[in-house]
Amino acid sequence: MGIKPAFETPYERAGVITPGLTVLPHGVERHPVPGGGSRAVKIDRGDEFSILDREGLQPVELVFFAPDGTSDAGRIGAKGSGEASGIKAALSADASGAKVLRALDAAGFDLARGDAVRVFDGGSRAGDMATFQAASDGLLIVCAPGGPMLPEAQDAPTEVVLYVRRAEPGEGKGGLAPPDPLADPLTDINLQPGEAKSYTVKAGQFIQILDIQGRECSDFQALSQRALDAGLERDIDPTTTRSLMGTLYPAPGIFSKYFSVDHEPLVEIVQDTCGRHDTFGLACTARYYEDMGYPGHVNCSDNINADLAQYDVRPRGGWPAINFFFNTMLDDTNAIGMDDPWSRPGDYVMLRALTDLVCVSSACPCDIDPANGWNPTDIQVRVYGENEDFKRSIGWRKTPESDVEETKKTGFHDCFARHTRDFAEYNGYWLPNQMTNHGAIAEYWACREKAAIMDLSPLRKYEVTGPDAEALLQLCVTRNIAKLSVGQVVYTAMCYEHGGMIDDGTVFRLGDTNFRWVGGNDESGLWLRKQAEKNGMNAWVRSSTDQLHNVAVQGPLSRDILNEVIWTPPTQPTIGELPWFRFTVGRVGDFHGPACVVSRTGYSGELGYEVFCHPKDAEAVFDAIWAAGEPKGLVPLGLTALNILRIEAGLVFAGYEFCDQTNPFEAGIGFTVPLKSKNDDFIGRAAIEERKAHPQRKLVGLDIESGVVPATGDCIRIGKAQVGEITSAVKSPILGKVIALARMDVTHAEPGTSVEVGQLDGQQKRLKASVVAFPHFDPTKERVKGNYA
Repeated sequence: MGIKPAFETPYERAGVITPGLTVLPHGVERHPVPGGGSRAVKIDRGDEFSILDREGLQPVELVFFAPDGTSDAGRIGAKGSGEASGIKAALSADASGAKVLRALDAAGFDLARGDAVRVFDGGSRAGDMATFQAASDGLLIVCAPGGPMLPEAQDAPTEVVLYVRRAEPGEGKGGLAPPDPLADPLTDINLQPGEAKSYTVKAGQFIQILDIQGRECSDFQALSQRALDAGLERDIDPTTTRSLMGTLYPAPGIFSKYFSVDHEPLVEIVQDTCGRHDTFGLACTARYYEDMGYPGHVNCSDNINADLAQYDVRPRGGWPAINFFFNTMLDDTNAIGMDDPWSRPGDYVMLRALTDLVCVSSACPCDIDPANGWNPTDIQVRVYGENEDFKRSIGWRKTPESDVEETKKTGFHDCFARHTRDFAEYNGYWLPNQMTNHGAIAEYWACREKAAIMDLSPLRKYEVTGPDAEALLQLCVTRNIAKLSVGQVVYTAMCYEHGGMIDDGTVFRLGDTNFRWVGGNDESGLWLRKQAEKNGMNAWVRSSTDQLHNVAVQGPLSRDILNEVIWTPPTQPTIGELPWFRFTVGRVGDFHGPACVVSRTGYSGELGYEVFCHPKDAEAVFDAIWAAGEPKGLVPLGLTALNILRIEAGLVFAGYEFCDQTNPFEAGIGFTVPLKSKNDDFIGRAAIEERKAHPQRKLVGLDIESGVVPATGDCIRIGKAQVGEITSAVKSPILGKVIALARMDVTHAEPGTSVEVGQLDGQQKRLKASVVAFPHFDPTKERVKGNYA
């Protein structure tokens, strides 16, 4: 019997569900194996292990070596099928894998003599599991084989999960052990609740502060060693830091440093898997506990004082520490409150010392409020050498219970990095904000007048295949997929049962039973998979986001540029022949060039195309487009300019124009819901029909009379009554005025209606505005159609 994936079930106690705090049965370990990658785990005699195919159709190869280096599949109750070719290919793909191969050879484990076992070779469903038991000690290597996916193919390798149930798990200690270090640590300290310890760090070294069990706070301070040697105390000053960084607390990226009161940067944050901390409150103090009725309660400030006494640091009644993982909230009455931390087991921050430091960290002992989830636990502090290569990263999770992922570079990242250092995290990837020698306005005008190239790789791609693929999409999206031809693309909404939107996106039809969903978030792809399982459909939904990265080439000259770049076979339309919302399969340069899929789609309100390729080919694709486009005025374009373009064009954005409380008609994309021509039922149809018959809100355009740009969420009033809110606003370069998209009560949504946008408290400052039709720019889409006459 397979090991049930208990991590899929949210932890629950007394009616409180915490999906982020997943629990495995005692003695069970979980080891994700990335698609196209491998994982080695030590196995003991009697251990049971299971392989879970999370998305379906992913073959798995495994090999088991005994301590003497021999390999016999019979030792795990399986039948071997020859050499471990998949594992060898996976480990040969890059330098880190080659290092593993050398280590295996040095240890006497020869993959050429491995008796490989192949699992799910004949196909598998999402959630299928295979289980084995070890008859001896040994080393287990598990691989999810697969190479780069061609843009027109749908064979993306996907993640599988290895579970190991230990035959002799040892005593349960009621908690998790610290995860393995990220490198060889110079210092490795475990802090129990109520402890604070200091440690020295040299300039350039890294400090990892790790929440082992989850929901535990850790106060941190760093003092300049140079200042201490001079008899001065110069530590991190939260107020100075907030003022210089312009944020509540620094984050990986450009605005990442913590400063002293003398404006000296002491540390910078390099990685953060939690993203929720505090720089307002003090480390907990004796007075706090006394005022709450707990005199004598151990507290972080006194603990910090005691440990820093060895450096002759003066004691303080309360330390203005950086409270990592502390969840501070500010309510409408300006009261500061708190709740459980957001940190999950294993979450951490990674700092880099910018000068020699004396640092101190605590494991907060507070057990009288939610600061530590009512249950103080331990903190791990590790210091790593300055030569380690820790990339800037902000933790990303597809779902609350998913494994954290580092912020990734797209395949095109280094190409855009030639033009800027200003990158922002977007849905788990780094994307450029503005280009150093252009700026948003220049980038904008290049797109309106000539051409621009932008990185849209973070869009989520899911391959939807199988005999019931069309039926699945017909059920889950609002458009009529039955009318979609091979080679055609359609823009659509995807909704929950109550009509609220999950996502908007495009569906590509690659074949009779082959589709590709391209959306803004992973929830839409996971929803498709869930519905396939729920409805017993013979369809597979598999992620291909990391196999397909894409740039958009937009602007009046985009067709001319790509005509010089993209070669297409006789069976496919050329770039010049490609109509709106169609795609072609081609190559860059000629028959031998990198493969790509080019769709005539975009997000700019201009004639434009999107070019999809495998990340390994991204640089070659970019360089070819750049070589053809730069002489014509092609400019790289970042997120800031893209936002101006899409607001002018009336293109909606998740979290602004729509959310799960907004139906497609309220989001301004009612055209994606063909209620008259689509007779088949789809999820949310009944609710959407009801809301269309009795509308309450409508997306409209606003012209703002002043030069002040409203903020998203600003209220819209007639008199004292609020009748709507701003969803997006910008100063339009081409229209020469401030414009906005807004969701209005239908009573006041007619063009020509005079309204006021409330700022400050919504009453004391008003911006005069009038309701207009949207989009503000090119409402008949002539430019998108390529009609520039």
